[in-house]
Formats: sequence, C-alpha cells, structure tokens
Amino acid sequence: MTIRVLLVDDQPLLRTGFRLILEAETDLTVVGEAGDGKAAQEQARALLPDVVLMDVRMPGVDGIDATRRIVREAMAGAHVPKVLVLTTFDLDEYIVEALRAGASGFLLKDVPPDDLVQAIRVVAAGDAIVAPSVTRRLLDRFATRLPPAHPQSTPARLGRLTERELEVLRLIARGMSNAEIAAKLVVSETTVKTHVGNVLTKLSLRDRVQAVVLAYETGLITPGAIP
Repeated sequence: MTIRVLLVDDQPLLRTGFRLILEAETDLTVVGEAGDGKAAQEQARALLPDVVLMDVRMPGVDGIDATRRIVREAMAGAHVPKVLVLTTFDLDEYIVEALRAGASGFLLKDVPPDDLVQAIRVVAAGDAIVAPSVTRRLLDRFATRLPPAHPQSTPARLGRLTERELEVLRLIARGMSNAEIAAKLVVSETTVKTHVGNVLTKLSLRDRVQAVVLAYETGLITPGAIP
C-alpha cells in the first residue's frame, strides 16, 4: 500500500529535497506541499495524507499549532494522519509541546535519507518514531520549563493503573524496551506488551512517546533523576 505524505516546510528547497528522496521509493508518494501551518491544515483536510512531515519554525501558524489543529480536526472525522515533526534539536525547545499536541515523533532536519524513509514507514504503521531513551534525554533537558498540562487530573489518571502497570510506566519512561522491561521484571515479553497496552488504554495515550511525556508531567519521573 502506498503511503501518502504531505510536506510542510517554509523553505522550498528543503521541500524539493524531501520530495526527491521520498518519491524514489515505490511505497511513498508526496501528495502535496505547504509553506506554513495554516496551509498545512487546509492541505491535510483536502488531501487526506497518511503522514504529515511537519517543520516547527514557520511564519504565521507554526508547526506546533498546526499539529494541534490537524490532530484535533482529524479526531472528529474518520481519517487521522500521523504527524512527524522536523527539528534542529538544539534550537527547537518547543518539541515537547509538539508531542503534547499529538505528533507521533520527531526527526532531525539533517536526518540521513534512509532514516527519513524508514521513519515515515514506522509512523504510518502506527508506531512512534522517537525512541523512548531519546525522548527521556529531551525531556531531561526541557521538562523543568514546562508546567504540567492538567495538574488537577494527574492523581485520578495514575489511579487508574495497577501497581504493576505503574512500574511498567516508570520503566517505559526510563527508555527501556519491552525486552528490557521483561528481563527487569522477570516476566515474558508478551506479558509486558499486555501491560504496556493496558497503560496506554487506561491513560488514553496514543503511543509510548506520550507515555514518557505523561510520566514527566505527573512527576512519576523527574528530569535528571535517572542516569
């Protein structure tokens, strides 16, 4: 099945470069381009892409707000595109807000072509492209500047989890894979997958990236606390 991609970046040369890379693949097709967040929202609505490759810093409506708008609007309909955010990492301190807004992950703008292609495939399949360990390091850097999104609802949300599920959430936030969690808890990897699924369902989270963000927002994990 062909993956439909919408390119969003205010630099035409970058969009052209991404298009050349993606359209060299038989399973990827670029269905449109946008130079700002407002146009991205309109294009996402009209073209129904599977993946939106979203720049952060753009004039007018930026990538974070555009991501929020696209995800919110899509949730009301049948088609929900995945948003993959592009960042320069050292400069875009708002990347955590992009994840909160509904992005499925992020890539560096200087990502190797093969990694870009694979990332789009992974996100289109419904997985998060940001490795939990990378997310943790990012949050360690920026989380102290971010207030909890919903402080009053925090105790109630975590209260939905069993003690074992809370433990699994802590290990996810440490950047551990299912296999590493299984070894740590001395259980099967299948059991871990079940616990992870329960955590995501009970907390209404889309993927592991959002689970890591929530662990920081709720104080379950604190920046710099984990080596």
